Amino acid sequence: MAFLLVIAGHQTTVNLVANGVHALLTRPAQLAAVRADASLIPGLVEEVLRCESPFGIATLRYTTEPVTIEGTAIPAGEFVQIALLAANRDPEVFPDPDRFDVTRDASGHLAFGHGIHHCLGAPLARLQAGIAFTHLLRRFPALRLAAPATAPAWQDNPRHRGLLTLPVRLH
Repeated sequence: MAFLLVIAGHQTTVNLVANGVHALLTRPAQLAAVRADASLIPGLVEEVLRCESPFGIATLRYTTEPVTIEGTAIPAGEFVQIALLAANRDPEVFPDPDRFDVTRDASGHLAFGHGIHHCLGAPLARLQAGIAFTHLLRRFPALRLAAPATAPAWQDNPRHRGLLTLPVRLH
């Protein structure tokens, strides 16, 4: 199981940290808030998971019985998949869902799944991301994008969502 946690969690944690660094560096007020108050780091991790998730879509599932969701009937045995980025921006759950806010209570996000399918590595990913953000911001107070902010280029992968590159300046 330890091998599974390390292998399965590597790319997603790399993407979590990179997506979070990009989110902060393109939102100066949020970056300033986190630099001024390290107690916001856990909120930063949760908001990155919600708003800039390293996961695009959930694992494939099949319905075991007929179900109706928002007026759409889905028969038993039908293949279903959840677009996590859409679910994590539901305005009924997250007011002003497209706004990135490290002070938001983002604990209702579905980045790690839910119920019996909740990710086993979630605590480890949160811990690693929190440590990475803490030390990056402390060690590199001048951390910034290497070029003016442009539309990021994302990996062409519907399951894992990460940047192709993130050029930064450390000093």
